[in-house]
Amino acid sequence: MQLTDHLRELRHRLLISCAALLVTTVVGWIVHGHVVDLLTGPACGIKGVHGVGGPTPQCPNGLLVNQGVLAPLSLSFKVSMTVGLVLACPVWSYQLWAFVAPGLHRREKRYGLGFTAAAAPLFCAGGTLAYWVFPKALGVLAGFNPGSFALALPGDQFLDFFVRLVLVFGLSFEMPLLLVALNFVGVLSAARLRGWWRGIVFAIFVLSAVATPTGDPLTMTVLALPICLLFFAALGVVSLHDLRSGRAPRTGEARGPSGTEVERGDDA
Repeated sequence: MQLTDHLRELRHRLLISCAALLVTTVVGWIVHGHVVDLLTGPACGIKGVHGVGGPTPQCPNGLLVNQGVLAPLSLSFKVSMTVGLVLACPVWSYQLWAFVAPGLHRREKRYGLGFTAAAAPLFCAGGTLAYWVFPKALGVLAGFNPGSFALALPGDQFLDFFVRLVLVFGLSFEMPLLLVALNFVGVLSAARLRGWWRGIVFAIFVLSAVATPTGDPLTMTVLALPICLLFFAALGVVSLHDLRSGRAPRTGEARGPSGTEVERGDDA
């Protein structure tokens, strides 16, 4: 295909994705009230913290507030867009795949479908874990508020905090899949991963401490431990793949002082 044909194809895929996002955003607007109640439940259930907002039937501690005339509309629209983006995920992800797939070989297509099928459940698992950690993280942060101060959680900041937590957990769960992909394309070997496992585990804990919005040890550990388990699972997968593809060192090979393979002579 010529460049203009690629651009037309890209425009076609983008139009379909935008149309799907528009429809799902309308659906998100219809259900955004229930979604807001589901998201704000953990914050409204925090005990021992006094908010600046007046108590409401849904939020008796008064922590959540909207500042400004346009803040309620902005929050509703953000929630609707987020719901729409999630609901439209099958459509826009397929359009992305349909745009890229014609340029791939049959084996690359098979790998791509497998990695895509594994990426979605991993991201959902990370997002589910983030929602479970969410109220505990809020409780930890709200616990630092002095008793002489009232606490206010603006709606837009509250939503941004939740979305960031979900993205951090979801994308972190994709790291082992990236290692498997690098191994399958021949960039990273299982032997090298086994030699790096201590440093990788240490890096996982450091990155978990940096990436989590709260920075507390509980949230860091809850994020780091599943990623470590997924890393060792990925290490098992790449080890089996190297054995099947013949990348593992053969029995008749020795290694020199620098770790490089040295072939034995016939008379050795």
